[in-house]
Amino acid sequence: MNAITLQGITKRFGATVAVDDVDLQIPAGCLFFLLGSSGCGKTTILRMIAGFTEPTEGRVLFGDKDVTHEAANRRNCGMVFQGYALWPHMTVRQNVAFGLDVRKINAAEKAERVEQVLRRVRMLPYAERRPNELSGGQQQRVALARALVIEPTVLLLDEPLSNLDAKLRLEMRSEIRRICTEVRMTTVYVTHDQKEALSMADMVAVMNEGRLQQTGRPRRLYERPANRFVADFLGQTNLVPAELIDCDGSEVVLHCSAGHFRSTASGEDVPPKGNVTCSIRPEALRLVSGSREVQDKKQNCFSAVHSDTVYLGDLAQHEIVVGDGLHLKVTELRPKPFLEDAVNLRVCFDPNDVTILGD
Repeated sequence: MNAITLQGITKRFGATVAVDDVDLQIPAGCLFFLLGSSGCGKTTILRMIAGFTEPTEGRVLFGDKDVTHEAANRRNCGMVFQGYALWPHMTVRQNVAFGLDVRKINAAEKAERVEQVLRRVRMLPYAERRPNELSGGQQQRVALARALVIEPTVLLLDEPLSNLDAKLRLEMRSEIRRICTEVRMTTVYVTHDQKEALSMADMVAVMNEGRLQQTGRPRRLYERPANRFVADFLGQTNLVPAELIDCDGSEVVLHCSAGHFRSTASGEDVPPKGNVTCSIRPEALRLVSGSREVQDKKQNCFSAVHSDTVYLGDLAQHEIVVGDGLHLKVTELRPKPFLEDAVNLRVCFDPNDVTILGD
């Protein structure tokens, strides 16, 4: 189990900078996600960790050992590819044992290790089947078993769930999380799926155009995004332009077209005064009619006009307008029918749910 350190990692392909001066610390035993859209550099980073691609600049360390220029077969990394890459003519057992055959592990130890790992991924009953006799989720488990059986110090997963249907992806999220927790192995997982990262990861690094945007625990990144990109990329949010006008103890006083409001949550590099952008998640907003009193007087409240509603049964997605044409999205769980006939509609939100972004 190794910690992984990336120091000033840069990768250029001709004039294209795929990864731009990335510094990253991946703790030992951590399930670490590289998250971003296609072309952001996350897979290139994974390949540099694996040893398939050599960085143009910077260093890769496993623990205290510099492996930047070490061949891939000397790094002891297990890798699960997006397409699984199973041998179609081999059984499940033979596919899983392949890496041990290459390492010339004796027959008794090989049989024991293959059986243990197949049991761990719940594929032992299917050991004599071939890949074309398995479902997509079962093939994914075999690919994971093949990576684990060599007892790697680092496990690398490149979009392992992207070929599965939506229901199976949900099931496999918990399975991969369970397995990685059991083996306590340093794992780097590449994905573009925000929900995958938020639901599975110990820590997440958000990438954009080759640069690292923010690193932290999933809840921290979602609730306290550092900049506009992270706020907008991780789920839905309302980006509200405002002017920072004063500090009142632990609270910051802001002004937008709908009036004054307060925040107790700031991102990085927030100026003392001036124009800023605030992030307010749709689920943090609460709609009340004029007939209802706002119990907490410390809440921010604006007068609002209902614009549109999409009803989804367990929740509703509203659009409202406040101030001078500022449109806000509101997510309401267990939606109430009062909204269409509401008089003096207001939208309220807690100062702690207003994040002042650093850009």
